[in-house]
Amino acid sequence: MIYADNAATTKISRAAIDAMLPYMDEFYGNPSSLYDFGQKAKEALEDARSRISACLGCNPRELTFTSGGSEADNQAIRSSAILGARKGKKHIISTAFEHHAVLHTLKALEREGFEITLLDVHENGLVTAEQVRQATRPDTCLVTIMYANNEIGTVQPIWEIGAACREARVLFHTDAVQAAGHLPIDAQAQNIDLLSLSAHKFHGPKGIGALYTRRGAPLESLIEGGAQERGKRAGTENIPAIMGMAAALEESCAHMKENAVKVSALRDKLIAGLSEIPHSILNGDPVNRLPGNVNFCFEGIEGESLLLLLDDKGICASSGSACTSGSLDPSHVLLAIGRPHEVAHGSLRLTINEETTEAEADCLVEAVRDVVAYLRSISPVWRDLESGKAPHII
Repeated sequence: MIYADNAATTKISRAAIDAMLPYMDEFYGNPSSLYDFGQKAKEALEDARSRISACLGCNPRELTFTSGGSEADNQAIRSSAILGARKGKKHIISTAFEHHAVLHTLKALEREGFEITLLDVHENGLVTAEQVRQATRPDTCLVTIMYANNEIGTVQPIWEIGAACREARVLFHTDAVQAAGHLPIDAQAQNIDLLSLSAHKFHGPKGIGALYTRRGAPLESLIEGGAQERGKRAGTENIPAIMGMAAALEESCAHMKENAVKVSALRDKLIAGLSEIPHSILNGDPVNRLPGNVNFCFEGIEGESLLLLLDDKGICASSGSACTSGSLDPSHVLLAIGRPHEVAHGSLRLTINEETTEAEADCLVEAVRDVVAYLRSISPVWRDLESGKAPHII
């Protein structure tokens, strides 16, 4: 099997497992308990908070543990919206290709009377600080723009966008779920007010994430019922998962540079090989993208058939976000960068990591070429394109 869907989830690392095991067996106390056994868990919790914060360039007291990136996104956006409403500011800026954890939250706020501006995304998958400046109004309370796109891998100019928000005195949130552990993050230096991450994207366990909130920025609780996390997130902390997240993030950050060099080279090898397939196109900027992300559209085929036939060859891939993999609609991300519906339907996302080998990269290219050729050979749409009955789009 070749696993090429690391944007959906990653294999948990040995370091994360080893960090978790003692807190499932030996040190299983509740960190809110006052007796020594519980306080040992509390010490571990705060140690993990400090270690994770060091990886993000923030103060430990600015970090709140959540169940994952979606909860963190919801809490960041809703907290900012509540503060804005108190000040009479009910305008939020985002982009058309955010993760649905952001877009659906914004849609819910729109029903509650907020006005949402979704910035257009350039064909290369990037937005600019100037777009943010032009869209900002006196009643803008939040800008939320993802650090790196989960489908096409483009990395946004976060420092510049954060600086534009700081100039306008508007809160800036970034969904860094795909970036954490893969790209350098310094929340304070990058002018970030709120930042979301999820452990299972960098070899940590599923079901645990974190929200950075700059000191002085608002944070409202979504879950009531206890005083955990400074009263901002009720519920007994998941100590084993938190310890696993800390170990995984530390390990990922320690090897970030060397992993980025290796994975980027394999990514570019894949891009070069898949670009040789006629009537194919790379989605997203070829340079400003995550080290392990490759996303293509192939004209004349359906992405679902492509994925199923690749699965028959032992290859795990996707056509977009795992959160919408059951949908028959084309990717909203690809539509946002201007891909026509009929082209967006034929998309493929390969996301590799440091464990991917040169031989596996070669196999991926060969398998995709073979499957695309086969699907086109049985496609009446492709016959019409090749015969000239219909024009090629790519």
